[in-house]
Amino acid sequence: MDDAAILARLTELGSELPPAPRALAAYVPCVVHGGFAWVAGQIPMVDGVLVVSGRLGETVRVEDAAAGAGRAALQALSALREALGSFDRLERIVKVDVFVASTPDFVDHPKVANGASEMLVDVLGEAGRHARAAVASPSLPLGSAVEVVVTAAVRP
Repeated sequence: MDDAAILARLTELGSELPPAPRALAAYVPCVVHGGFAWVAGQIPMVDGVLVVSGRLGETVRVEDAAAGAGRAALQALSALREALGSFDRLERIVKVDVFVASTPDFVDHPKVANGASEMLVDVLGEAGRHARAAVASPSLPLGSAVEVVVTAAVRP
């Protein structure tokens, strides 16, 4: 993919890449190996502050969690770009895993995950289409309502 074109597309969308995320514990934000890049789970942060906390089915609306998933996907792109040096080596997004902090009776996980999926397609076009899992969790790091994990295919 073309780094400048992706950055221009973000501008068209009225957005920009946030600073690349830093690890909050004993891991690295992105590992590149054997034609793939694995981006560690991202929770929606702005200027170091969690922007969507709580659980779906209790205190968080689906729309707010979906927006948080979109923010987390944008952070994943930032981590990916930093690890690769640019988007020029990015071939496509392969898989996205979205974890949703929710009550046992909450069933709209796919609607929350759409926030991440739609962000990736909006920014990357067809190369942003991916396989996906959307799963429930009783809690997530720092009390986040959503966490997004991205796997990408990359050129050597």
